Amino acid sequence: MYEPEIENPEASRMKRAAAKHLIERYYHQLTEGCGNELCSNSWCASSVGFNRMDNNAAAVKALELYKGNAKLCDPHPSKKGTASAYLESSTHSNSACSNRKLKQDFHSVRDNFKDINYLTEDKVYEILDICGKKEDYSPLIRVIGRVFSSAEGLVQSFRRSKPHTKEELKSLQGKDEDKDEDEKEAAATSSSAMEEDSPSSSSRLGESSSGENDVQKLAPDEVSVDIEAVRRVYDRLLSNEKIEAAFLNALVYLSPNVECDLTYHNVYSRDPNYLNLFVIVMENSNLHSPEYLEIALPQFCKAMSKLPLAAQAKLARLWSHYSAKQIRRMVETFQQLITYKVISNEFNSRNLVNDDDAVVAATKCLKIVYYANVLGGDLDMEHNEEEDDEPIPESSELTLQELLGEERRNKKGPRVDPLETELGIRTNDCRRPLIPFEEFVNEPLNEVLEMDKDYTFFKVETENKFSFMTCPFILNAVTKNLGLYYDNRIRMYSERRITVLYSLVQGQQLNPYLRLKVRRDHIIDDALVRLEMIAMENPADLKKQLYVEFEGEQGVDEGGVSKEFFQLVVEEIFNPDIGMFTYDERTKLFWFNPSSFENEGQYTLIGIVLGLAIYNNCILDVHFPMVVYRKLMGKKGTFRDLADANPVLYQSLKELLEYEGSVEEDMMITFQISQTDLFGNPLMYDLRENGDKIPVTNENRKEFVAQYADYMVNKSVEKQFKAFRRGFHMVTNESPLKYLFRPEEIELLICGSRKLDFLALEETTEYDGGYNRDSRIIKEFWETLHSFGEEQKRLFLQFTTGTDRAPVGGLGKLKMIIAKNGPDTDRLPTSHTCFNVLLLPEYSSKEKLRERLLKAITYAKGFGML
Repeated sequence: MYEPEIENPEASRMKRAAAKHLIERYYHQLTEGCGNELCSNSWCASSVGFNRMDNNAAAVKALELYKGNAKLCDPHPSKKGTASAYLESSTHSNSACSNRKLKQDFHSVRDNFKDINYLTEDKVYEILDICGKKEDYSPLIRVIGRVFSSAEGLVQSFRRSKPHTKEELKSLQGKDEDKDEDEKEAAATSSSAMEEDSPSSSSRLGESSSGENDVQKLAPDEVSVDIEAVRRVYDRLLSNEKIEAAFLNALVYLSPNVECDLTYHNVYSRDPNYLNLFVIVMENSNLHSPEYLEIALPQFCKAMSKLPLAAQAKLARLWSHYSAKQIRRMVETFQQLITYKVISNEFNSRNLVNDDDAVVAATKCLKIVYYANVLGGDLDMEHNEEEDDEPIPESSELTLQELLGEERRNKKGPRVDPLETELGIRTNDCRRPLIPFEEFVNEPLNEVLEMDKDYTFFKVETENKFSFMTCPFILNAVTKNLGLYYDNRIRMYSERRITVLYSLVQGQQLNPYLRLKVRRDHIIDDALVRLEMIAMENPADLKKQLYVEFEGEQGVDEGGVSKEFFQLVVEEIFNPDIGMFTYDERTKLFWFNPSSFENEGQYTLIGIVLGLAIYNNCILDVHFPMVVYRKLMGKKGTFRDLADANPVLYQSLKELLEYEGSVEEDMMITFQISQTDLFGNPLMYDLRENGDKIPVTNENRKEFVAQYADYMVNKSVEKQFKAFRRGFHMVTNESPLKYLFRPEEIELLICGSRKLDFLALEETTEYDGGYNRDSRIIKEFWETLHSFGEEQKRLFLQFTTGTDRAPVGGLGKLKMIIAKNGPDTDRLPTSHTCFNVLLLPEYSSKEKLRERLLKAITYAKGFGML
């Protein structure tokens, strides 16, 4: 510092290192103290009457004390945690703490331990030990109250000496129970502790090092708090009720200050270690107990919800290393708060749950845990479908917004969650999360949510109003489907208004509906020609409300005719005789025919039909493996997808991977595979160039399996699937479909539920025309229906509703009506499928009712359904 330049570089380096070491000792003495309760050094934090100073002031003072050769304490034996900071001997021999004083009764309880403003594991155990001997825990309670109610104190507490190793991260998952006990006692080494406590200390001390904050040196999923130590401390302390109350009260005092710091003072960007306090508080396993739900937890959630995006992402990355048990505990904590607030308040259209700060804040916090659950799960980040080469054509018409001089909102598709972008992860990248996605759904919240209002907030995107559609993981499929329904309907009305305005500007009469006029015996040809014309000329018309008319038949399409149109199209296009799809008798599933003679337009049509079915809230009788819906959502198929798409092939390839002998000698397989075409002729395909000359060995069998699976679920049907996906996106490209739903939920939207609960249908059915729940024939009707077999029940559903599947949410959501259709007669029952109405004559006996009903549902197609 003040010595002249020394020519010997090694000697100069050693002198600088010695100076740095002494300055660090002074710094620790000022910030942590020597640990001796009877210390008399006025520049030691352990001495009575010492005035605490912030980290930057301590760094400057340390330099001054070094220059003045001030007194320097030796570490007290009780201060195990910081012993490493004093390992080397000092040239300063003047010590303010004598051994004689150390032998005095340091266990005497100091009033409130007023000099302690942050905690380490050893400090807690030391105070706990002293209090236990005195049988008076009030000093410890006061220390916890002081430290845990202070953001600064909590941020400085339970620091670790070095970043997490991979083994330590595994221990957070509960996989490394036998952790080295020495490590729990290791606290900050001199240099890392200074960098942790004072981001600018290096530069202030004139060092040539970069002076980076330790958080910047940590990996994106690491923090400077010793999480294992925090857990051990909580385990020791939470068993004492009085001490537990101290944590509760401290959290009430802490949270408003933290919220203020994050909202107005930008504290995280200045000190990323601020995140430590959230990590420490969330390790409290009692957070979900009733005492916290009223005040403490709501306030803490409000503070936590103010964390900037980078901090939320860091928490998600850190928590992704936690075990499923730890993730579930945090989920239950936030879910209990949401449920408690929902059931203890009267929410309705005037008092919206969206306006409840606690529910909103807890939902935002739950989102962080949700993405931690995704990140910590079984991820497939690599296999992503390429985007379509050609963009989906935009409407040739002027839009309403363009006519008014505005841009069309969401022109490039639905939004993406900012936290998802920050983390570089998508929900669809997760094959299997740490805990099931269903555990994030809160049913009481779904029951009180006014979805029309929530959808409005979702579209407007104001800062003042929160939409639960921005956190779709908390919504069930029924609620999300309702949000999608509003989006579809508003888009339909928007297209209708645009058409009217456009016709006024151009003076032309245009159709406000998507009208399809088809012949029953040429339904595919007619639909294909019409939809192809629309797709080429004006794809925006696909977003108009569908209106189907069968040539030569009377009837107004209020939903029922469209339902029948979809069923007939699906039935014909999936007919194995046409050859567009192959059918597997074992799995009962359809797959794209790689050697189909049909042109791409046919596949585009079925894609459009699937999109229109979602758009018009119709259920289709299609049976695809899950990989189709994953591919629609942007993921390629992999070997794992063969498990349900082609289980026989999957099992064969799995046995190949697990084979313990010599694959090359025993199996004699090459990188050339064969398939059969429509006529049973073998078609050869090389997985690698000259594949017939490359044997499959134990070393390359994984590559063979991956390429074989890639060919089966991707490359062999690439042309057909791209056309299919393109048709689907023509209808759904501007919809929030991808944002709201996972692949398995897309299947539920398109196909409906396979579970048929007719007891639920009986509970929700309404009656008209003179019937009621207690009418004789109604009781006989339900007895008859419940006695039907599975196939007969499906025929009844087809007859009454136009589909044999339950809607999203089950049959209880169907809202069927049974209306009286005159006295006893030989006429068959009839139905209005568009309204789910069964017209039932008052038959004289149960036997006649059964006979007439069976005949009606068995011969109903194209007859009896209006």
